[in-house]
Order: sequence, then structure tokens, then C-alpha cells
Amino acid sequence: MRSAHGGERVAMAEPGRASMKEQRYDRQLRLWGDHGQEALESAHVCVINATATGTEILKNLVLPGIGSFTIVDGNRVSGEDVGNNFFLQKTHIGKNRAQSATDLLQELNNDVSGNYVEESPEVLLDNNPSFFNRFNLVVATQLPESTLLRLAELLWNSNIPLLVCRTYGLVGYMRVIIKEHTVVESHPDNKLEDLRLDKQFPELREHIQSYDLDNMDRKDHSHTPWIVIVAKYLTKWLNEKNEQFPKSYKEKEAFRQLIRQGILKNENGAPEDEENFEEAIKNVNTALNTTEIPKGIEEIFNDDCCVKLTEQSPSFWILARAVKEFVANEGQGSLPVRGTIPDMIADSNKFIELQNVYREKAKKDIAAVGNHAAKLLQSLGKAPESISERELKLLCSNAAFLRVVRCRSLSEEYGLNTFNKDKIISYMDNPDSEIVLYLMLRAVDRFYKQHGRYPGVYNYQVEDDIGKLKSCLAGFLQEHGLSVVVKDDYVQEL
Repeated sequence: MRSAHGGERVAMAEPGRASMKEQRYDRQLRLWGDHGQEALESAHVCVINATATGTEILKNLVLPGIGSFTIVDGNRVSGEDVGNNFFLQKTHIGKNRAQSATDLLQELNNDVSGNYVEESPEVLLDNNPSFFNRFNLVVATQLPESTLLRLAELLWNSNIPLLVCRTYGLVGYMRVIIKEHTVVESHPDNKLEDLRLDKQFPELREHIQSYDLDNMDRKDHSHTPWIVIVAKYLTKWLNEKNEQFPKSYKEKEAFRQLIRQGILKNENGAPEDEENFEEAIKNVNTALNTTEIPKGIEEIFNDDCCVKLTEQSPSFWILARAVKEFVANEGQGSLPVRGTIPDMIADSNKFIELQNVYREKAKKDIAAVGNHAAKLLQSLGKAPESISERELKLLCSNAAFLRVVRCRSLSEEYGLNTFNKDKIISYMDNPDSEIVLYLMLRAVDRFYKQHGRYPGVYNYQVEDDIGKLKSCLAGFLQEHGLSVVVKDDYVQEL
């Protein structure tokens, strides 16, 4: 984008024309990038039961290009299925539901491999439980409680994520169950730039000092990157304020005014139209972010999995420990430099020079973290190549955004001595809390276990089923020691 004074907003150019694949998946690539797309394309997902919920989930995985999927379902297509499932047709009635849904889902994307197994999950759990170990994710829809508990236990021990999906009319819930899931590219919504103006590394300080704003011609002055402008006036501010960084709103406004005074004046004494200075003023908050280690990253550093590495430790934890060692040594209390800067108004040479300063520092930090990782691998008796250069670079560039997700097991959630009784009671202080719907769905499971069907399936049994469901709910609450009141409206609604 051209500026009024002939400068240009500089950003990285995209090499070559986009491939057909990039054009097809353009929108999602913008969301999760190449690495996310590669993870999606290498994934094999199992969906248990080709219900309306199951096929809708698969539709949203097939369209963006998941590698492959397998539907496990031993049921035959019924008229009811055709009525509520877009991926089943009248011609499918009486045929296997898994095969019928697979055929139509595959038409959405020829790049996706679809498979089906004409067995119930109960039969597979009895005769071939290792079948489920081949998947990256298992999605269970509308499973009875007893089957769900067996499946969840199997996947928990293999650390394979299980997504439990329950729908009942207009009510439903989703529950992720996994022992541990580590995330490198978490893509936070409000990602702060990593500019280090408060802790300038030597190469950055030297580069900034090479600029002399007071003795530049007009063209160079109006083409200086805003990061350099802020850094130059920050030095001036610190000299005048006894090294006190501008922190409060009042101080930052005063700092903005200091930068504004640096805009060149024309022969009439009016300020020139220097967009780079306006950009510097606009980005004061961004530039003055303090360089610190986020609380979540400190927690990862102090996690037992990071402190006590073993031969079985995944790459994530070895690299996290390597970053921790870097912070304590070369990093001098800071994470590796990310190595990226935002686009800005500047001439190409100045932008590229500044960008290279950050990039080279990032490369140096990655190499230092790599040395720590190599020593850790050696101490664990693992091969140096067990962690790729790509993994190393990716984790270092996302070191501020790492996440570890840990869930409770389903057996803990359902266990009489391990369920979150106090939390449920506290949520029920609000009689219209959504936890009521969870309790109702648990009561529905109990109804199914006792009667072999769901309540309200047949119109002529609705009134009787209301009483039976109330009884199931009362039994569930009593068994779990929950002295809470659920309105009759919820029972009748379900």
C-alpha cells in the first residue's frame, strides 16, 4: 500500500502462485497455517455411530481435508434415521448405516479416505479392543453409559483423545477426555509482538544506534521503521526520567507527545505528513509491552513432566526443558526471540535490515536451545535425531504460547467417590444453571439402562415416561448424595 509521501507498507511477499490446494483451503490455512493443515491431513479419526451428530462432525472434518475417517456402526438405516440425517436417503433404508453414510461423505472431498466397519462398538471392545489404538481421535456419539466407560478406559490408557457427544432433542454436550495433550501452536487471539524494546539484545541496540533521526534527510526520516522511532525516543525518555519506563496511561500519553514532537516541520512550521511517526504513536502500547515469561509457561517449566525427564518423555517436554535451560542461561531470564516483526511503513531496505536483526537473533536462540536439547537427549540415552530441526524451530517460535491440557477420566467423573460433588452443588445455587441439563442427561442414561429405550420415544408412553424419568433422576441424585432440586419443567422438556 503506497503512502502519501511515497513510502510503502512493507510485508513479506508470497512466493509464486498459490497451488490448487492452497486455493481450495485458503480460508482454513489462514486460521491454522501449514502445520495445522498437515496435522489434519495426517489424522485418522474414528466416529462411532453414524447418527446425525456423528455425520455432521465428519462433514466438518471431511470438507477441510482430514486424512481419513472410519465409521463404526452395526445398525441398519431406519426411516427415523433418514428423517433426521442429511447423509442418509430413503434408498439406504435397511442397509448398513456406516457404509451408507461413508459413501455420501466421501463425495464431499475426493482427497479424503473413508472407511467403515459393520460392527457395534461393543463387539469390537469384546473381540478386538486394539482396533481403536490406530486412531488419532475417537468420537463417540450416543453410546450407552456402560459401553462408553469401557471405551474411555481403553483410550485413556493409550492416551488417545476421546470426544464424547450426546444429543437429546435440542439438548446436548461435548466432553473431551485425554490424559494429556500438549499444544505448540495454540494461536492465541491476542498475541503480543515480541520486540524486546525494554530488554534490547546487543544486535538490536547496535542497529537502532545506527539511526540518527536528527541528521537525516526528509526521505530517510519518513521511511524509518516505527520500531526504530519508538526505540530512539524511548532512550531519550529514559535519560530524562531516570530510567523509569512509561507505564501509566498518563506517562504513555506523555511519551506519545514526545514522539509527536519529532515529526519534521515544513517551512511554515506545520508538521509534515510522516505516516511512520503516526504509526509509531499508534503502536506505543504494542512497543512498550514488557518482556516477561507468561504464568502458563512458568507452570509448564515447573511441571513434573518437565523437571523429571525420562526415556519415555515426549519431544514436547524435552524441548520445554531445553527452553527452560536456555532461559536460565543464554536467555538471561527471557524466552527465545520469536524473530518476527509486523508489517509497517518503511522502505524495503530498512524493513529487511530490521527484520534480519530479529531473525538472526531468533536463529541464534534456536541453536542455543538445540544445544540444550541435544545434551538432554544424550543424558536420556535417546538419539539426537529423535527431535527434528523443524520441531525445535516451531516450539521456539511459539515458546510464549505453549499449552498443556489435562482432563479427568470418565471413570473419575462417573465414580461415586470421585465425581465433583461440591462443584455440582455450587452450580445448582442457580436453579437454571446448565448443570441441570447434565444431570438430566445422566438420568436419561439411567432410564435407558433400566428400560432399554429412551424416554418419550413413543407418544402413547410420554406421560408414563415422565414419571419413570423423575424416578431415575431421584435415584441418581440420591445415589450421588446430591440434595439439589431440579424443576419438573426440565423433566417434561426432555
